[in-house]
Amino acid sequence: MKVTLIHPPVYINKEGLTALRPSLPLGLAYIASVLRDEGHQIEVVDALGCAPEQMIQDGDIYRLGLTPEEIIQRIDPKTEAFGLTSMWSYSWPIVRELIHRIKETFSEIPIVCGGEHFTAAPELSIEQAPIDYLVLGEGEETAIALFEALQNKTEVSGIPGVVYRQTNDTLQKNERRNRIRKVDEIPWPAWEYFDVEAYSTNRLVSGIYYGKTVPILATRGCPYQCTYCSSPNMWTTRWYARTPKQVADEIEYYHEKYGANNFPFQDLTAILKRQWVVDFCDEIETRGLDITWQLPAGTRSEVIDEEVAELLVRSGCKSLNFAPESGSERTRKHMKKMLTDEKLFRAVHASVKAGLNVGAFFVLAYPTDEIEDMKATVKLAARLGRAGIDDVSAGFFFPLPSTEITSQLESEGKINYDDNFLKLPIYVHNKFLTEDRKFCDPFTAKQLTFWKYRVVAAFYLNSFFFRPKRIFTIFWNFLHGRETSKIESFLQETRRKFKLRNKSRALGNGQTAIKLKPMTTVGKEEKPVSTGKMDG
Repeated sequence: MKVTLIHPPVYINKEGLTALRPSLPLGLAYIASVLRDEGHQIEVVDALGCAPEQMIQDGDIYRLGLTPEEIIQRIDPKTEAFGLTSMWSYSWPIVRELIHRIKETFSEIPIVCGGEHFTAAPELSIEQAPIDYLVLGEGEETAIALFEALQNKTEVSGIPGVVYRQTNDTLQKNERRNRIRKVDEIPWPAWEYFDVEAYSTNRLVSGIYYGKTVPILATRGCPYQCTYCSSPNMWTTRWYARTPKQVADEIEYYHEKYGANNFPFQDLTAILKRQWVVDFCDEIETRGLDITWQLPAGTRSEVIDEEVAELLVRSGCKSLNFAPESGSERTRKHMKKMLTDEKLFRAVHASVKAGLNVGAFFVLAYPTDEIEDMKATVKLAARLGRAGIDDVSAGFFFPLPSTEITSQLESEGKINYDDNFLKLPIYVHNKFLTEDRKFCDPFTAKQLTFWKYRVVAAFYLNSFFFRPKRIFTIFWNFLHGRETSKIESFLQETRRKFKLRNKSRALGNGQTAIKLKPMTTVGKEEKPVSTGKMDG
């Protein structure tokens, strides 16, 4: 069956004080690999990889990537089924528009969608767009079964994990599929369908840009149940890890095939078991791989002591982030954030001593926050600055669909599932919070903005006072286009956005003058033969 997989464009906030960047679509690459191995003919239209410099203004934000019209032009008319992904709900307005355009042009071709957004808001998605089928949760096994049924024109009513429209236009939601336990048997992401070079050249990578980048997923899921996190709904609370050797094999393969030397782990909770980390570091060190790897999404602190931190550095790990979220134990308890200051600082001191680049994430304006909670967060930020970590990221709280805290806010009548709600994450790193984007009643938006800058100032004033050379290092790296910390990533990304916006203005029509890359088309016969599937 000829399947066209589409990675839609995304929103970019020109005012966002953040180093967050879109990156290679790991989930879609996994789906491409399993469908390829089932014998389907795969083509990919990657809106970002084909137009990584094309920014088009959309209100007070920008769209990055191909336009819907350009995507339609790149679709092979012989396509028999579509597969679309959407990681974040904030991209839903773009994805929705794209789905409508595809259905208008290819009215008889089934459209299958999957990813975090569709798992979190299936009813809303099918109600607002002409989607034929949704894949909920972990997608590989469900995608195999669903596309086989589409090819053979058989019933999908017995396929777990599928949501679909019935003939009377009512919604049928099948039971969820059990999680994949044998994660070592899942084929590696099919990066041969994507322009890896385009993402790296334009620094569209997660974490810090240390060079040619390919993302890695070593584990799946998270056993914790933080109230603000979508993981319990998407992945359940089961955590499964690949064997360290398998992960090292994959890294070594990309290092040889693509010349990649930078591997951001996109795991929800990569470091959970101490022995797994030790074994993985030993694998990388024994092979003598000259690579860098990092944990940009945040990780648990419990297993990081001096011995583990030294192993991380020796194996090429340069950067990791912790996620205390708040300095208040009361707020953390409400978040169900299983973390203590004692465990946090043990890991921080060990990581700093070993020479790791260390960052910390804070969520401000959580619905239960009061004045004492804010003061506690300022105090913790100052302590972390004195302890020697490199950066903090302080963003305003935003509710994600189908999370515990969102359900609570919805029951209180504080949430309406419209585009403004879904797009909230785009604005959480704005310079100022607005009243329509806050969920913390004891404070005004202006007061919460003030507290955000107090947290950031408390950290960086302490950081620069105790390590004044950092100021000159940051300035030097900025001039030379280097990144070694999150603040340097932010400065480089700000420079990139500035250049792209200037190109847009020069044209006068909101679109940059670039040469679009051709569509990547790779057939099953062209797949890599040496390690197309992980060794069992």
